[in-house]
Amino acid sequence: MSRMARRTRRPTTPAAPADSAPCPCGLPAPYGACCGPFHRGDAAPATAEALMRSRYSAFAVRDEPYLLRTWAAATRPAALGLDAATRWTGLEITAATGGTAFHTTGTVAFRAHYTESGTPGVLGELSRFAREQGRWVYVDGTVSG
Repeated sequence: MSRMARRTRRPTTPAAPADSAPCPCGLPAPYGACCGPFHRGDAAPATAEALMRSRYSAFAVRDEPYLLRTWAAATRPAALGLDAATRWTGLEITAATGGTAFHTTGTVAFRAHYTESGTPGVLGELSRFAREQGRWVYVDGTVSG
């Protein structure tokens, strides 16, 4: 989600949805049973795809601490300053390789839909993930057209 991080301008405060609200990641579970436990630090994603979904949700709810906490130490920026004018509206996972309990690395290709100041857009990226201290972290990504 490097490109998603670049779509930053001014700091905002996390606004977690209610536990009963739909999860921003697009899975059918409510936020409190899906990405909410990851954001609160009550659990860690078991796969690279689950981390990708939880990071997308963190962008959607502007949870910068979670995004930084789940970013590889070698590539993590000091801060993000997420833009309140960008509203993330949907996530499509288009491919995934590795990234399970049997792997140390993985990739997830996705398309993230957003509106910025009322104008819709789509961001495509192939994200790379690795395990650090037993947990999945985002390493970097290649933006696609």
